[in-house]
Amino acid sequence: MTAKFYSRVSTWALTNSHFPYINAVYRPHIQFIYSLTLLPSNIHYLLTFLYPSSSGKMSEENNEVSPQMRAPRLNERILSSLSRRSVAAHPWHDLEIGPGAPQIINVVIEIPKGSKVKYELDKKTGLIKVDRILYSSVVYPHNYGFIPRTLCEDNDPMDVLVLMQEPVVPGCFLRARAIGLMPMIDQGEKDDKIIAVCADDPEYRHYTDISQLAPHRLTEIRRFFEDYKKNENKEVAVDEFLPSGTAVDAIQYSMDLYAEYILHTLRK
Repeated sequence: MTAKFYSRVSTWALTNSHFPYINAVYRPHIQFIYSLTLLPSNIHYLLTFLYPSSSGKMSEENNEVSPQMRAPRLNERILSSLSRRSVAAHPWHDLEIGPGAPQIINVVIEIPKGSKVKYELDKKTGLIKVDRILYSSVVYPHNYGFIPRTLCEDNDPMDVLVLMQEPVVPGCFLRARAIGLMPMIDQGEKDDKIIAVCADDPEYRHYTDISQLAPHRLTEIRRFFEDYKKNENKEVAVDEFLPSGTAVDAIQYSMDLYAEYILHTLRK
């Protein structure tokens, strides 16, 4: 394997990053490897960096690695992780919304049912981080997350509350059916929530509209969002729940906004 190969790989990686998080995470490492390929005097150092346990020698005539040099699998994986975007999949950008969208959508869970910890997506890295512990003596009544490849006016993906029997580990995704929309104003800004049911939960999958839920269930959801920020001195207002058709339209709109954002990003 030649040093020219590493130069080509690093050049490709530096010029083909379609999303900001790729450059943020990998660019410093890729630039380091690329810089080592610019000067012939650095070739041996580069190979030593990539093959630390190797005792073979490099041909001085063509900068080729001798057949005796064998790359440890770990270093091959490191190089691969620096040059392949698929290794670091981002749940917002890389996960598909699903073939049944906007009615049936994939949802990435950030906060499990019954949690007092508010987790959220770190948009730069794609990891789930701890945002804070809720100030009030309340817990999330259902699993909470976002729809991949959607975008709202607040520059975040579309939020979803998913009704189902069990809590789901943060970072997992599931199939959900949109059954309604909860209009919400958070500190003066629009922050609507999609109400959905897990499409693979036998207790909830038959629901198709929010009007089919028990009144107590809707009251529970409303009170949680009205109260969970009170001790933080933050004002939240929740309006009347809207039917599934409105929710589907809102998801489609957020899908269109995301598509426009991607096209705008690629044109830069």
